[in-house]
Amino acid sequence: MSTPSRIGPNSIIQTVGALETAYGKNETEKLLKKMGQGYLIGNLPSEMVEESKFHSLVKALEKEIGEKSTASILKESGERTAKYLLKVRIPDPFQTIVKLLPAGLAFKVFLFAISKNAWTFAGSGEFSYGSKPSPNVMVKVTFPSHPVVGNFYLGTFTALLRELVNPKTTIQADIRKEGNAIACNYRCNI
Repeated sequence: MSTPSRIGPNSIIQTVGALETAYGKNETEKLLKKMGQGYLIGNLPSEMVEESKFHSLVKALEKEIGEKSTASILKESGERTAKYLLKVRIPDPFQTIVKLLPAGLAFKVFLFAISKNAWTFAGSGEFSYGSKPSPNVMVKVTFPSHPVVGNFYLGTFTALLRELVNPKTTIQADIRKEGNAIACNYRCNI
């Protein structure tokens, strides 16, 4: 029997935070209860969580508020997660060095560094990046979820790359089901 894959708690913490910003605290609590996610009220995780909990929240959100609203919430959640990572997890000296590098090299150095801990956001899935034909990031979600989940990673990578590589970074996302997985391909214009 295998142990369930775990991911960082910010996937849930920041999604609830984005909901509170969009709907207010009281409406968010009502929404969480209605979706069967009421256990999160006043009980946000403080350590790694089973990835199933995040994907359950994503699926419940999409069912309740629709794909477009869920995509917006998840993108905001990803941006909030990036802010947390920049403040707490990515050392200041590393940030300073990466910001001094030319954009192409900064992209490679930064993504090489985060690839060492990709399991904290990819869970049972896969993470890769490349620079040819253009800078790109790929997250393959293998846990049963919905394609809208790719907006969480889109928000995270956009915010991180704008802060560390080039403030004008834009990302073209191609998020789709591929068999039992969700392929999240992000072409980065840095």
